[in-house]
Amino acid sequence: MKGVEVITFGCRLNTYESEVMKAEAAKAGLDNAVLVNTCAVTGEAVRQARQAIRRARRENPQARIVVTGCAAQTTPDDFANMPEVDAVIGNEEKLKSTSYAALPDFGVSAEEKLRVNDIMSVTETAPQMVELIDGHVRAFIQVQNGCDHRCTFCIIPYGRGNSRSVPMGAVVDQARKLVESGYKEIVLTGVDATSYGADLPGSPSLGQLAKTLLKQVPEIRRLRLSSIDSVEIDRHLLDLIADEPRFMPHLHLSLQHGDNLILKRMKRRHSREDALNFCHEARRLRPEMSFGADFIAGFPTETEEAFANMVALAEEIGIANLHVFPFSPREGTPAARMPQLDRRVVKERAARLREKGGELLAMHLDRFAGTRQMVLAERGGVAHTQDFTIVRTPDLEPGTFVEVEIAGHDGKYLMMRDIAASAA
Repeated sequence: MKGVEVITFGCRLNTYESEVMKAEAAKAGLDNAVLVNTCAVTGEAVRQARQAIRRARRENPQARIVVTGCAAQTTPDDFANMPEVDAVIGNEEKLKSTSYAALPDFGVSAEEKLRVNDIMSVTETAPQMVELIDGHVRAFIQVQNGCDHRCTFCIIPYGRGNSRSVPMGAVVDQARKLVESGYKEIVLTGVDATSYGADLPGSPSLGQLAKTLLKQVPEIRRLRLSSIDSVEIDRHLLDLIADEPRFMPHLHLSLQHGDNLILKRMKRRHSREDALNFCHEARRLRPEMSFGADFIAGFPTETEEAFANMVALAEEIGIANLHVFPFSPREGTPAARMPQLDRRVVKERAARLREKGGELLAMHLDRFAGTRQMVLAERGGVAHTQDFTIVRTPDLEPGTFVEVEIAGHDGKYLMMRDIAASAA
């Protein structure tokens, strides 16, 4: 093979960082290489990464395979001991061209493969400028990295380090670059995005950053946030929800559960009542607001009653996009030492929760029939409405805004009337 291929797992932040990795590897003159940007959220994500590494070696026997990302940061020796791997670099190192210019020779020992530093020693997040997000019509901007919280199930702080923010001016500069490259929709992303600014002079909030961005880069047609923690929402963000049409009416919430005792054992900072109150207030300010949410099924000590409380919370909020994770014990976390549920119970509850998510999505889709929606066309014959609902849009040019009339849905996607589509 020629050039550099990047295989990305996990979150939007990883997607953004993969673009930085490609640029830095090119700057270093790296060629004939596969970079694997891993995720450590679940054991399944790690398994898939290892599988991808083996497949990459079979398909590219002469290429260098470099593994990085959160799984590589938290368990570097596991990857260094894989014969298919030539080098393992840390989450901070992957963003620097020097890391790709100083790779070890082929066939070295596991110790010599390692280029992973202490992520907890990193105190700043340098701005990373990219002009394109390959394969996407929406552009992601990293505004924050790391996390200061220690939820009992989560390994990510040990892969990302403590919370640190990108200065506001650098975020504005990156947004201008992306708009000049043709992007019309921007997504602000981070590990714990709503903690943005606490480490910066004046402690600006995520809401203040979003306001500044929309004011200083008026060419942005749509602004979205990646996953957020509703307990950290500030008045500036509520102002945007109420008054700014370019701030999209969709929020993805890191809820994780709906039972107060389980939330305490997870060491979350909100209660089910907090979640309900926030969602009700957001919908009061913006009636068309839709929500996605992350939930973990089968957390240690979860009873059938606690599981029912989680299902009830999803119903009460009316979550349109439910992301369900069966609990996966991560070595080194407190939850891994708690009394575990039988894996069959965990999988069965996750399946039931996904089924409920399908019902809630169908109910959400029902309300669109006969309406006209402004959508941003994407690759693969789909588009997103303002509230992030997916529409099947065959034959529309990716990256264009189009107003379509909705005929109905197929249980997963909205379907448009071909004759009603009109360019906007």
